Amino acid sequence: MARPVRIRVAGGLYHVCARGHNRQAIFTDRRDYAHFLELLEEMHERFRVRVYAYCLMRNHHHLLVKTPEGNISRAIQWVNGSHGIWYNRRHERSGHLFGERFKAVLVENEAWGLEVSFYVHLNPVMTESLGLGKQSRKAQARGWTGPPKQEDVQRQLEVLRRHEWSSYRAYAGYGPKPEWLDSGILLRRAGGAEKYRRSVEERIQQGTEEDYRSRVRWGLVLGGERFARKVRGNVRPCRETAGQREWSRRRSFKEIAEIVERLKGESWSAFRDRYGDWGRDVVLWAGRKYGGMTLKELGAAAGGMDYVAVAAAVRRITERARTEVQLR
Repeated sequence: MARPVRIRVAGGLYHVCARGHNRQAIFTDRRDYAHFLELLEEMHERFRVRVYAYCLMRNHHHLLVKTPEGNISRAIQWVNGSHGIWYNRRHERSGHLFGERFKAVLVENEAWGLEVSFYVHLNPVMTESLGLGKQSRKAQARGWTGPPKQEDVQRQLEVLRRHEWSSYRAYAGYGPKPEWLDSGILLRRAGGAEKYRRSVEERIQQGTEEDYRSRVRWGLVLGGERFARKVRGNVRPCRETAGQREWSRRRSFKEIAEIVERLKGESWSAFRDRYGDWGRDVVLWAGRKYGGMTLKELGAAAGGMDYVAVAAAVRRITERARTEVQLR
């Protein structure tokens, strides 16, 4: 059976969805959810992916992300794979955690992306137990049922507002915003947090319409007719397709070290083995962010450092930069 097409575009905006194998749980407690958010932060830094929205559910997750480097597959495979390995070790299980290949719909622009973000954020209430399952929403959209009952609406709103593992709380002003969450573009397009909140919650109060997926073309693209046809013309069946623009160039470890050498006024060999030296830690941090290197690769390039030590150095310099203005 042919693998589904994956459209890879530099600067592409994607709605990503991945489900557990046989719809089994991929999150079972708070630590599992929190770990996945840590991975999203690292994905943002390592692959330069911009995270616009997310919603984590017990057996699946939804993401709205932008990929300046056209690396959607690498980024999401890394996130899901990393979480799967960690989850299996923690819960003493084996086998695949995620099921079929993750789905990625290419979205034309932020105007369409705003609508997708509403759908992503409404996921916690789109369940049969709350009266908003798939069949119920279809019936509402076609006028087969009356207006929603007030007590049901109130229960749905409470679930939506309290769902901790979604970016909706940050968008709507119910909770703090993670530093790595890029909410500004969609909030400005919506007219601010209050209008964004109203737009989402009115969909519950007035009866949730059939979701945007009915407008996705060929299971691949969401946008206007012209955009969809243009993308369709560039797709090669059964292949992961590249966008017209090239990936942004990655910096090599040598280039990064040379830049820091100039900033410090001394050679890399002079401070490479100096524990806690800001120059060494910056080289390792930049190798992750601008070189896309793994911890193991960085350790080898730095003269044989253990990957645990590399990870500690990256965390250390990140924390220092939050309080030391000159270093930042």
